Amino acid sequence: MRYDRSVPETSVYFPRSERLPPAMTRFEHVTSTANPLVRQIRRALGRGGLTEDGCCIAETVHLLEEALRSECEVRAVLVAESARPALEKLLERLVSVRVALTPDSVFRSLSTLESSQGLLALVRAPAWSLPQLLSGQILLVVLDGIQDPGNAGTILRTAEAFGASGLVFLKGTVSPFNPKAVRASAGSLFRLPFVWGADAQRMMAAFREHGLAVYAATPSGCTTAAQADFRRPCALIIGSEARGVSDLLRADATQVRIPTRRVESLNAAVATAILLYEAWQQRTRSP
Repeated sequence: MRYDRSVPETSVYFPRSERLPPAMTRFEHVTSTANPLVRQIRRALGRGGLTEDGCCIAETVHLLEEALRSECEVRAVLVAESARPALEKLLERLVSVRVALTPDSVFRSLSTLESSQGLLALVRAPAWSLPQLLSGQILLVVLDGIQDPGNAGTILRTAEAFGASGLVFLKGTVSPFNPKAVRASAGSLFRLPFVWGADAQRMMAAFREHGLAVYAATPSGCTTAAQADFRRPCALIIGSEARGVSDLLRADATQVRIPTRRVESLNAAVATAILLYEAWQQRTRSP
């Protein structure tokens, strides 16, 4: 494994309360794969989800920076010994965070990246409930059976970029805390409200109660993206790459399509980006 030592030290953000003298930083040394912290990280990576105490794994300096910028709780940071010099200024400022130095061999047993910066952070992401998502200027994205974590993370990032108010990960959809999804979200996971493991029937009942317009992205929809009214409170359902939106949800939704030439369907993340861009255009267009 290669460690990327070109870490942008000056770009790292730290809350004012953490700007304390470097001398106050204390490191611990973790030398065994049997260490409880190492085992906790390995179990979370194996499950593709959270640690036992509810933390996700963030494996880049950028993600750590985004977690701090978003005022998320950083519970611990694990650093490979050979990467320490490049990360020194960053580590000096993490005075309220548990920082563990570990041999490269131990770090390699955990890293999911081919070329790593030698840093793993345990971050407690904010938690929301569905009722919290059903207020304000509602534009929700619902993921129905999306299995690819890269797609899920990219959709999170795209949703934040184009003004979506939140995401719903239905049961059967990949965990938003899968390490690949966390990386693909590029920090949006720490800011954009979302719920995961939601029940489809209960969600649809809540949508009806709040008067949401529900759109399902399908190749055969009678309504084009430009014809859909995304200015009103609404939810956009994106189905899995293999089977699309489920019959249960399609039956209670307006089916919307993206006109294409020769190609029948698009990648889920690409389709979401196009639809959300249309929604953003409609919502920001002058009357």
